[in-house]
Amino acid sequence: MNVSLTPELERLIKDKVKTGSYQTASEVVREALRLLKHRDEGLDQLRGDIQAGLDQAARGEYRAHGRPSLSKLAARVKARGRKRLAALKVSKRSTGR
Repeated sequence: MNVSLTPELERLIKDKVKTGSYQTASEVVREALRLLKHRDEGLDQLRGDIQAGLDQAARGEYRAHGRPSLSKLAARVKARGRKRLAALKVSKRSTGR
């Protein structure tokens, strides 16, 4: 397979190899494609989650929030997100990523 790259992308690949981050240009490209696949899978999951939420709302399966309860909800969502992010960072450290 032949791939045409912009000079900027060629420099990026060469720099990654030169600094020792990767052994070959092929490794850089494979890693980039793995990351692209991971991102696409995440977007697919997000789209599915959004659709599920829209479907629930259409069925009337939701709870309305006013300002006071919305602030509490936002705080809970932030706390849950921070906890998940911290766990993800620990997981990445333990796997060496």
